Amino acid sequence: MIDFHTHILPNIDDGSRSIEETFNLIEEAKEAGFDKIVLTPHYMEGYYETDVAEREAWLEAISKNLFIKKFNGTLYLGNEIYMSDNLISLLENAKASTINNTSYVLFELPLNAEPLNLYNIIYEMEKNKIVPVLAHPERYSFVQKDPELLYDLVNKGVLLQSNYGSIIGQYGNKAKVLVKKMLECKLVHFMGTDVQREKTIYPKVKECLREMRTIITKDYLNEITEINPELALSNKRIDTRAPKHIKFDFKDKLIMNLGFVK
Repeated sequence: MIDFHTHILPNIDDGSRSIEETFNLIEEAKEAGFDKIVLTPHYMEGYYETDVAEREAWLEAISKNLFIKKFNGTLYLGNEIYMSDNLISLLENAKASTINNTSYVLFELPLNAEPLNLYNIIYEMEKNKIVPVLAHPERYSFVQKDPELLYDLVNKGVLLQSNYGSIIGQYGNKAKVLVKKMLECKLVHFMGTDVQREKTIYPKVKECLREMRTIITKDYLNEITEINPELALSNKRIDTRAPKHIKFDFKDKLIMNLGFVK
């Protein structure tokens, strides 16, 4: 499998805090079944601004060490870019990265506030031949209030990456319900761990996969864990499945409105 969203590079963002933790996380990823890992540290203007050259140096050093250790896997460089009007400029000036130097860009939004310029930024990316990939949409509070937004985004060419942990309640009941509906409605195109610490999500990936197999077909699971990520890494076109509108039953509506059910 391919982990499409991680925070494994050391001392760059709120992820790995040391090179030792980085290697421990890579070992955990291997044990969880990942043979390819996309390194997507945050790029947020004014907070996390490690540029491409420094991240490439880290990637080269870590990859050489893994080769010596005979690690049978591959690391790829990218970013999780915080939504910005300057996003295209950040890419052009080698501040932030696309996924493996392709046309695919992983970007994130504010967790608790709907951005007013979202569609403008998406338009700018697509105008510049960028394929926008929205990170963990099930976690955004404004999306939880209006999930129909996801259907609209996908129809406008945005691809969606969900977190494994969402499926087992790592981010709360609302995200859990929403990601299950997203899977049912074919609104997920990539899965990622969004890992930041040892002994957190990687040991639970098998549990997440078991839960996902109760919701979607084997073919669709393979698509979002292996096929689509491989196509993105190779800069090839992803032909998405026709999405469906999200509909909640009574219990799901209670959870989405209240956050819990007695």
